[in-house]
Formats: sequence, C-alpha cells, structure tokens
Amino acid sequence: MADTVVELEGLKVKLGRREILRGISCRLGVSGVGKAFGLLGPNGAGKSTLILTLLGFHKPLAGRISVLGFDCRTRLNEVRAHVGYMPETDSFIANLSAVSFLRLMGELSGLPGKIALEKAHEALFHVGLGEARYRELSTYSLGMKQMAKLAQAIIHGPELLILDEPTNGLDPSARRRMLRLITEMKEKQGMNVLLCSHLLRDVEQVCDEVVIMKDGMIVHKCNLEEERRSNKCFVELEVSGNDAGLRGALPAIGAEGVSEGNGRWRIVLPPSVQLQTLWELLGAQNLLVRKLTHRRDTLEEIFLKAMGHIAHTPGESAHTSVQPV
Repeated sequence: MADTVVELEGLKVKLGRREILRGISCRLGVSGVGKAFGLLGPNGAGKSTLILTLLGFHKPLAGRISVLGFDCRTRLNEVRAHVGYMPETDSFIANLSAVSFLRLMGELSGLPGKIALEKAHEALFHVGLGEARYRELSTYSLGMKQMAKLAQAIIHGPELLILDEPTNGLDPSARRRMLRLITEMKEKQGMNVLLCSHLLRDVEQVCDEVVIMKDGMIVHKCNLEEERRSNKCFVELEVSGNDAGLRGALPAIGAEGVSEGNGRWRIVLPPSVQLQTLWELLGAQNLLVRKLTHRRDTLEEIFLKAMGHIAHTPGESAHTSVQPV
C-alpha cells in the first residue's frame, strides 16, 4: 500500500506556554503520485510551526505525525533524506559561489562529493542560473536568490518539496517561471509539493488540494480538482413580483437557492444548466429581474468562508475541523 505524503493525527505543538497547534488531524496525498498541496492561513495560524514540526525542528506535545510513511519522532533522518525545503528567509553562506553552496547542501543531504557537484550544476541550470553559477551568492538579485533556494531544495531529488513563500518578491516574469518549474516538478517528475503562500492565485494555479489553518486548527480542506470539475455557477439575483413560488420551481432545472428577503436570492446552478434556463424560469414565474450577477467559486471565496468573513453559499456547509480521510 502506498504511503500517505503527510499524515497528522491529533497533533499538538507547544512553544513556551502557548499551544500553537491544537490537536490537528489531516491526511494529504499518496506518495509517488505527484500532487501539490497548498497551506493557507493568516499570520499566526500555525503554518510555519507545522512546517518546522514536519522537519523535526519542533517536538510534538501530543499526537502523531508522519511524512512519506516515516514517523517524524522516530525516523527523522529518513524524513529529511526524502524532503527538500525552501525556506522563506535567505539561508546562504554569502562568500560562496552558487555551485559551491549547492554542492555543500548536496553533501549534507547524503550525496557523495562528486555526485553532489554534478547535481549542483544540473539544478542551477534547471532553475535558470547556469550562467551565474560561479558568482558569489551575495551578488545575486532577490529573484536569483529565490531560484538558488529552489535549486538547493531539489538537488538530492526529494519525494516531497516544502516551499515557504517561493514567489515572495519576484517580478511577474520570474513569478511565472517559478510556478512553471513547480508545476513541471509535480507533473513530469512525480514530486509532491507542499506550498505555503499568501498569494491565493499562486496556490490556485499550482495546487491540487488546499488546507486552510486558523488559530492553530485546520478549519477547511478542499480538493481543488473537484472544485474545478464541479464548476458550479453562483448567482446573486434581485427580482420584482411575487417570488413565493421560486424556491419550489428551482429544483425543476436542477438548481437550489435561498431567499434573503425583499426579492433578493442566492442561487446555485449546476454545470449543465445555462443562465438562459434560469432567465426562462424567471419569466415563467412572471418575475422582473432588477439585478443578476454570476460567478464561479474561487479560492479567495473558499478562504474567506473558512475565515468566517462571508456567509456560506447555499448547499455548502461550514467546516470547523478536518478528520483523517
């Protein structure tokens, strides 16, 4: 049976007197498949603490945590051998050239010196730093440093790549290249990616699943592939006339909705139903449309719902915790 990429069960982490992670449980992916998982949440939600616990820098107070089938308490060396980590902050030895630094990182990951040097050259060319690989890292621009951090994270060919704010500070061109590289590693190399980012568009573009944290808890977990396939249309409607029969008429076209009073409605249309069908239904009900707006659900709206900033759409339920799946 294939191992789960990340499995948390009742995980609690306490730093000082404060409990940062408060008994979270979740399972992400299957190793060897090549999936990307987004980790979202406001500042102080516990994202960084979770990442550092996965890497063995924080000891759990209670619960179980495993990566690629390896228990993070008892088999930490195996975890680190199979995981690549790109930190948010720079962690370079400034007077080293990029290729020397990557060779060192490769050796620390367990690669023999000669192979580490070969992999250093390969990784730097892969991220677009081949021409600058002999330059000292202190002379690199912010975008180049981000690419160098990505290169050191992949030099040993990890099964799981943990990226903390990988597009931070990048210009639009460099950001597109970073996201393209991440997608290629997932799709072509079968690498699993855990992406922590404040940029929802980056997560939506790259990730297959999303975990949203708040106050040390997982408040929502969704499969973006399923969200994209469902492709529901959300309609905000305002009508004039007697709309008492509209709720009962909506199921006939496969839709559902709730009335907010004074002729205002929130309606969900399945992918197979066009807006024209709704227009025809409203006409049959002798209703005059004063306002109609429609949209597809976005990750931003999913995130805001999880944070409790906007009401849940009809047919959806609020998630306050996530159990192992």
